[in-house]
Amino acid sequence: MNARNHAQHTCSHNIEEVVKRTSKRILQYESQMQELSTKLTEGLSNFRAMDSSMQGSLDELKRDTQHAKHALEEHIPCIHEELHKSLVSLEELSHTLPQIQSHVAEIRHIYDSGREKAKNLVTDLNWLNTEWHERWRIIIFTNHSPVSRWWTATMRVLFAVTFITFGWIAWVAIGGAYTAHRQRLVWGERLMS
Repeated sequence: MNARNHAQHTCSHNIEEVVKRTSKRILQYESQMQELSTKLTEGLSNFRAMDSSMQGSLDELKRDTQHAKHALEEHIPCIHEELHKSLVSLEELSHTLPQIQSHVAEIRHIYDSGREKAKNLVTDLNWLNTEWHERWRIIIFTNHSPVSRWWTATMRVLFAVTFITFGWIAWVAIGGAYTAHRQRLVWGERLMS
C-alpha cells in the first residue's frame, strides 16, 4: 500500500506540477494575448486614422485632378488664343515701329528747333526790354551784345568820334577859361570873343 500510495502521491504531485506549469503557461499566454490584443487595437486605430487620412488625400487629389482637367479644357484654349492675338499684335507693331520711331525723331527735331527759337525770342525780348543806355553800353563796351559786328563797329566808331569831339570841346573850353582867368576877364561883363 505504501508503494501504491507513494505512486499515487507521486502521480498527483506530477499532475499538480503539470497543472501549475500549464496554468503558468496559460497566464503567460493570456498576458501575451492581452498585449497582442492591445497592440492589435492600437494598430487597428492607427490603420483607421491612416486610412481616413489617405482617403482625404485621395479625395483632394481627385478634386485637384478635376480642377486641372477643367483648366486644361477651358483655360488652355483661351491662353492659346490670347497668345495668338499677342503674336499678331507684335507682328503689326514690328511693322509700324520704324514709322513711329521716325515720327518721334521728327517730333523731337521740331521740339528742339522750337525750343531754340523760343530761347532766341526770349533773348531778343530781354534785349528789347533793356533801357537804351544799357543797350548802348553793352554794344560799345562788351563783346557779347546780340547785334551784328557791323552795328557794333559803327556804334564804337560813333562813340569814339563823339568822345573825341566832346574831349576837344572840353579842351577848348578849359583852355578858354584858363586864358580868361590869366587875363583877368570878369565873367558876365565881357564875353570872350
